[in-house]
Amino acid sequence: MKKYIQQRFVGERALFQEKDAEISYCTFADGESPLKESSNLKIDNTSFQWKYPLWYSHDIEVNDCTWLEMARAGIWYTDDFVMHNVTMQAPKNFRRCHRIEISEVTIPNAEETLWNCDSIKIHNVTANGHYFGMNSQNIDIDGFTLTGNYPFDGAKNVHVRNAKMISKDAFWNAENVVIEDSYIIGEYFGWNAKNIKLINCTVESLQGFCYIENLKLENCHLLNTNLAFEYCTVEADIIGHVDSVKNPSGGIITADRIGEIIHDDEMKAPEEATRIIQRNK
Repeated sequence: MKKYIQQRFVGERALFQEKDAEISYCTFADGESPLKESSNLKIDNTSFQWKYPLWYSHDIEVNDCTWLEMARAGIWYTDDFVMHNVTMQAPKNFRRCHRIEISEVTIPNAEETLWNCDSIKIHNVTANGHYFGMNSQNIDIDGFTLTGNYPFDGAKNVHVRNAKMISKDAFWNAENVVIEDSYIIGEYFGWNAKNIKLINCTVESLQGFCYIENLKLENCHLLNTNLAFEYCTVEADIIGHVDSVKNPSGGIITADRIGEIIHDDEMKAPEEATRIIQRNK
């Protein structure tokens, strides 16, 4: 393989269509699209400092690298991409990509990251920014910390384990989602979603879990959660107290205690549509 070691690249398309190469301890400075249309690259200890570094590329491995803020929209239309131990300051990365693996990655400005992507593996990633993972599908996550609203809007086939999320409007319009052993704080969790399952999770959500078709909660805590389950079909086994339940559409809700059951739907009372059990009433 061709090797580039400790070089500084400037100018547009500095290594256009580069293939079968190793790039180490290099700097991609001013100049758009330095590695556009590239393939079969191994990149390590390198910094990307300008826009659009890896578009229309495939078979790329990146280790111990840094994306500066102006390396925005850096990885679009790129497939078979592996990234490990990277700090990515730039926003809007990963758009319409396929088969992505990212591990030990920090994204302090994750606005509009991972949009419309397919087949994603995430391991030990920390991100801060709104609209993470929108309209992406086939996502496997183990170890994830997110601060930012509207994550995974419209996402499909998502499996999340060991996550901590401070995120208003998480998983809206999502479909086929399993979340395990995670802690989520945010308003209006999961509206307009379908086939959502939470196992061993703790969720704090004002007016969460509404307008969901086929929601399942197993061994979950709902902290400071009120006006929950409106127009939702649900099977829920909740540990502890729920502040209030409002207008569920059907199913069964079991909790130690529910502070208030609210009915303002003229069609049917909650107890007629949904079986509600309070263990310690």
